[in-house]
Amino acid sequence: MSAQNTGPGPILDVRDLRTQFFTDAGVVRAVDGVTFTVDAGETVGIVGESGSGKSVTALSLMRLLDEPSRIVGGEVRFRGADVLAMSEDELRAIRGDGIAMVFQDPMTSLNPVLRIARQLVEIMQAHGRFDGEQARARAISLLGRMGITAPQRAIRSYPHQFSGGMRQRVMLAMGFANEPALLIADEPTTALDVTIQAQILDLMVELNRDFGAAIILISHALGVIASVCRRVLVMYAGEVVEEGPTEQVLASPRHPYTWALINAVPRIDRHLPGTRRLTTIEGAPPDPLAMPSGCRFAARCPFRISKCDEHPPLDEVAPGRKARCWVTKGNEALPQASPPPPTTATIRPKSEKSATEPLLSVRGLVKHFPLRRDGLFAPRKVVHAVDGVDLDVEAGETVGLVGESGCGKSTFARLVVRIHEPTAGRIRFAGHDIAQASASAIRPLRRRLQMVFQDPYASLNPRMRVAEILSEPLRFHGLTGTSAETTARVDELLVSVGLNPKMATRFPHEFSGGQRQRISIARALALNPDFIVADEPISSLDVNIQAQVINLLVDLQEKFQLTYLFIAHDLAVVRHICDRLVVFYLGKVVEIAPAEDLFMRPLHPYTRYLISAVPIPDADAERRRKRLPLVGEPPSAVDPPSGCRFRTRCPIAQDICADVPPPLTPHRTGHLAACHFAGQF
Repeated sequence: MSAQNTGPGPILDVRDLRTQFFTDAGVVRAVDGVTFTVDAGETVGIVGESGSGKSVTALSLMRLLDEPSRIVGGEVRFRGADVLAMSEDELRAIRGDGIAMVFQDPMTSLNPVLRIARQLVEIMQAHGRFDGEQARARAISLLGRMGITAPQRAIRSYPHQFSGGMRQRVMLAMGFANEPALLIADEPTTALDVTIQAQILDLMVELNRDFGAAIILISHALGVIASVCRRVLVMYAGEVVEEGPTEQVLASPRHPYTWALINAVPRIDRHLPGTRRLTTIEGAPPDPLAMPSGCRFAARCPFRISKCDEHPPLDEVAPGRKARCWVTKGNEALPQASPPPPTTATIRPKSEKSATEPLLSVRGLVKHFPLRRDGLFAPRKVVHAVDGVDLDVEAGETVGLVGESGCGKSTFARLVVRIHEPTAGRIRFAGHDIAQASASAIRPLRRRLQMVFQDPYASLNPRMRVAEILSEPLRFHGLTGTSAETTARVDELLVSVGLNPKMATRFPHEFSGGQRQRISIARALALNPDFIVADEPISSLDVNIQAQVINLLVDLQEKFQLTYLFIAHDLAVVRHICDRLVVFYLGKVVEIAPAEDLFMRPLHPYTRYLISAVPIPDADAERRRKRLPLVGEPPSAVDPPSGCRFRTRCPIAQDICADVPPPLTPHRTGHLAACHFAGQF
């Protein structure tokens, strides 16, 4: 079956779509009159904060919503057929075939008790596209194309054996499996590092170009939208507030909300050295149970006028462009396209080597994970997750860890806090050797060494109220006083992370993702730690909440003199917040440098590729720049190559790279690289 549209007009036509949630508290107007079209082969992006209606719109298009939600009005036509009037059998026929969807959280879509092979093959056989052998061969090919190492082995694995990024790649393979006419991708790159993100975005562009498949891409990353989409819809409080060609919308927004979103994005190409705080959108979105009668963004808008008390229509403000704004209704551009740097920025001096012992000192750290034998007499294989890492972190410093998924960043973080026990090496924290220390010996140090995890919902007990979650570490370490003192401490913690103390009686599921992450940070602060390991704390947050969390971490560091080990895929963010950066590749450190020096003058070829892969929220610039593609697949951590581990993908590799492992050597002040030809690319 061809992916091309077989009839005249748009392949998807959405008119006045209205989806509501009927709750005990009232009716939530999640999608409130959304209208747009998608032509065959077109790429359309949808952006907006969490709760703006993006995902509910996507789910409504495929009728995947359950009670208490209900589509109460509008039309959704796919290839001229009314989706809202289809029977379950008709819907089943187009889902995964005519229209495919890739969800944000892969574990909600992958069956945890079935191997990847069965799940990929099943989706192809269900629509009669391929027989068993063809489907299996195509499944292996798709996994390889998605950047999964050793796809023949990976296809026999279960979802829990993959990292979050690898699970998302499996979901993308499932979405592409039947060459759909329309692919709806809901935050498909949220959990992916920049190089895999670049590969996935390139793959989506190829699918669009080679098969004529239309794409609706939902993302909070404006750089991702700029890379893929020719047209963009901006949603706020259930409505489309701006629509137009991507390059025009990002270069000259006509709605104040779009303007604010763009200015909240940290840009790797426009960083002001020393500026650590990001611009945020003040206030909160309106209560979906009681939407204002006028402009829904008015309460947060810096350009508000008296006319904003009336609800604005979505009108044309320029050829091919629409905006729901009284300020720009007369074809007027916003007064200021880009704000000056925040006046509250903090300029931090470059970290200098302390005369005393570093707060954290790691030497020769190794962590190997044994694998199950393939046979009774087969040799036991191990995953070389961390393979000989040296690192010092000074008190008060923020050190960032960057690299692809599977490079060892998170394993290293868990070794530092002793969630994992090292295979070999030394870990000294605050003068104590904790590498092989018992749990009872480490317990007193736990008060000084805390961790914030990537997924706050997975790390917060869903059966406990916030007050219990925050008071639990106090009780465990014997720091509780009277009930009133404990309550006061919980209230103090909530205030410190920008939450109302009244929220202490709620459960984790009653909060947004950004609020849950703030609760996780509050729990880490409960014991007054010196050192916090933050493992991807902003990876799943929209740009405004991300900026708020970054500013919160900066404020807390200044207030409590904290030291951070900060792991992130977003290099623009780590450039903003970190003093030094450590680049991991396949279990080893390949470069360490002051943040600005690393971005301005990277020495290792891998670092240069990482920086090149970062998308920027400028469609014209994004399409003009030449991204440096990584060739080949990453070597397996089960059997890493001798010599330089990056040599199989390196454009300047020579014979010496295969034989001699490059040491981590100083090249400039504070700048080390493990490369025989550092800087010669």
